Amino acid sequence: MLPAEKELRAALARFAEVRIEHDVRPTGRTSLALEDAERALRALTGGGSTEDALCAADALLERFRADREAAFARRPETLAA
Repeated sequence: MLPAEKELRAALARFAEVRIEHDVRPTGRTSLALEDAERALRALTGGGSTEDALCAADALLERFRADREAAFARRPETLAA
């Protein structure tokens, strides 16, 4: 089952946020937050590692984009009056 695009984007944003925070000021709290964000991303994508999860997330986002383009292309054109 695929995650919802909005859920995937939220998990990626959370990962980026805590990764930056941890890189700037590493603490026990930021380390735990990063582990939690990585775990959530792996769970959503089925990735075994964080790197695998990020690659899978990129592929899913590309799939969502392609699906939107295909749906748009199938819409009947309306003529201007």
